[in-house]
Amino acid sequence: MYDVSTRKRALALMTQGRSLNSVSRETGISRAAIRSWQDRLEPLPRMAPPTPGPPADECAYAYLLGLYLGDGCISGHPRSTGYYLRIACANSWPGLIEACEIAMRAINPTGCASRTQAQGYVSVVSYSRHWPHFFPQHGPGKKHERRIVLEPWQQVIVDAYPWEFIRGLIHSDGCRITNWTTRTVAGEQKRYEYPRYFLTNLSPDIIRLFTTTLDYVGVEWKQANARNISVARKASVALMDAHVGPKY
Repeated sequence: MYDVSTRKRALALMTQGRSLNSVSRETGISRAAIRSWQDRLEPLPRMAPPTPGPPADECAYAYLLGLYLGDGCISGHPRSTGYYLRIACANSWPGLIEACEIAMRAINPTGCASRTQAQGYVSVVSYSRHWPHFFPQHGPGKKHERRIVLEPWQQVIVDAYPWEFIRGLIHSDGCRITNWTTRTVAGEQKRYEYPRYFLTNLSPDIIRLFTTTLDYVGVEWKQANARNISVARKASVALMDAHVGPKY
């Protein structure tokens, strides 16, 4: 784009009675551009691309939001205005990798996503200029070192699809394991096994989002310490099994 001073110099040559061809050859500016400046000297304001509304696929978004809060990051492209969304998925869970890519494609306006193999994990990656809008929790530094709060439109989606949000958090920073204990019955020591869900995250805000959503769906939980949440009661584990299940 030519600045205003360059435009004025070209038009000044025209006022001297020069032809479009001669001014174009001398300045290296196209005749069409010079002709348009005779009607409008000032450049048109550059229009910012429209900002999309909330994602249309709210179910996929709730799941992807959980994954992002656990194992996701957003980084700018060094030579454009776009951003990369990356979510790290362990090699051990191919079903999780597939589900992550499907959700990412559903949310990205371009429908694009890819996988990059790293040491011990797959990075599911997608490029869009809109990722910071879809995930306003993006910011400098680590998530547990800054405030993480959902925007009102995000909370509406989580309220509509709480299990997908919980599932995303469990798939990123959680697990379903089998605990065991021993108990003496009629003088004989017996071993008992029982399933339990865990979530581990350093961010107190993400822990709060998780436990608030568990309360919303009626799951009982306990907090062993600042970073660990467990679900062990039989009825609550059954609920989690019905809607979340183990990684696969």
